[in-house]
Amino acid sequence: MAFNESVQHFTSAMGQNTARAGTAMAIVSMLCVQLGLAFSVTLIDRVGAEGAGWLRLAWAGILLLVIVRPSPSAFTRRTFAAAVLLGIVTAGIVLLFMAAVARIPLGTASAIEFLGPLGVAVATARGGKRILWPALAATGVILLTQPWSGTVNTVGVLFALAAAACWGSYILLTQHIGDEVAGVQGLAVSMPVAGIVATVVAGPSAFGRLTPELLLIGLGLAILLPVVPFVLEMQALRRLTTSSFGTLMALEPGFAMLIGLLVLHQIPGPASILGLGLVVAAGIGAARGGSRRNEPASTGNPPDSRLTRQVLRSDTSGHVRERVSRRA
Repeated sequence: MAFNESVQHFTSAMGQNTARAGTAMAIVSMLCVQLGLAFSVTLIDRVGAEGAGWLRLAWAGILLLVIVRPSPSAFTRRTFAAAVLLGIVTAGIVLLFMAAVARIPLGTASAIEFLGPLGVAVATARGGKRILWPALAATGVILLTQPWSGTVNTVGVLFALAAAACWGSYILLTQHIGDEVAGVQGLAVSMPVAGIVATVVAGPSAFGRLTPELLLIGLGLAILLPVVPFVLEMQALRRLTTSSFGTLMALEPGFAMLIGLLVLHQIPGPASILGLGLVVAAGIGAARGGSRRNEPASTGNPPDSRLTRQVLRSDTSGHVRERVSRRA
């Protein structure tokens, strides 16, 4: 309960339902993700790619379950099922992406994975100007990836594409759960599920290589990724449209390139630098007009609040009807 209230106080200070606040949260989230991934690469030789992803997810699930202690009354059957599905998708993002990073450069893997958010941005955009930013971001991602070079590992690319599909699903599910479930209780269900899935899939191959030192490193990485960024992304998606959020994620390959340069000493070429400039421009354009027109109830109400707000989207033109009802 205290953790939920702390998150709510922090996000209230950032501003309610504004594109600027959502953009700031998304940017901090992306920095945490790329730093976490860069440091995770150093674990791959010791526990394997899937083992490094499993260690982070397992710790994240334990941390959120113990700290948040989700209440059954906060969920309906549908929202609980959505949280479980989000957990499965989250495990897919982490494990598949770690498998990609083990085979191709971090910046390239992030650029390919961005196809997921880009697909969401294009599918949910309305009007020619809103499609402009995803198109600009896609051009930048192509320059970052440079698929014509022929030096990219095919298996690594396939893993990154699978992670992209999971990431697109993650965006839609996270916004849905963020709108329907108060605080971060949805994450307190999805992350333990992700930890269980990762344990079943990747845990057995890493158990024999664990040491107390690796367990502590995994705990620290879990806070950096995924606990902090996933909490921030849920709050950001309460303020931004899925189209704007998906386009804003174009900044992540750029952050990946910079982190890859500073931490992993992966030097980008001129085309990658130009691509970085394009995705930054697309991210700025998306952030300027990305505020949602409706304010989800779960942003402002504590988990035990008796006030629920049901948001109904009336048609495809963006008109919103909102019904406020009190439980008897």
